Amino acid sequence: MKISARNMLKGTVVNVTEGAVNGVVAIKVGDEVVKADITMDAIRDLGLAAGKECVAIIKASSVMFAAGSERIAQLSARNQLAGTIVEVKEGAVNGHVTVELPGGARVKGSITNEAIDALGFKVGEKALAVIKSTDVMVGVE
Repeated sequence: MKISARNMLKGTVVNVTEGAVNGVVAIKVGDEVVKADITMDAIRDLGLAAGKECVAIIKASSVMFAAGSERIAQLSARNQLAGTIVEVKEGAVNGHVTVELPGGARVKGSITNEAIDALGFKVGEKALAVIKSTDVMVGVE
């Protein structure tokens, strides 16, 4: 499948927490767990349950970054993925930063050049990709 979202992280559902309208799907991607807050209708339609293979889909514009690899306490975003910067590509105003996670998966985010400079992002530096669970879509084959 080809889509415009820059991040397609293959994984396996490890848990589904059901709610009245939405549920939270926990997806094991390499050494990390990515959480997606999606509707219960979508969870049922996709047949999401522990053991099901799926893909966490995230637009690059939905990824925020922090310098370093320490999780940020007191932050509502459920996904904080620590890794190493493997690519920094600046454009006219915005750029793309790619972080490789310990298991080999890569997360690409689109941030301003000003943020890239302020955070001191360079290849080889540690960074934390931060993604709200409501910004994670789930796909199945």
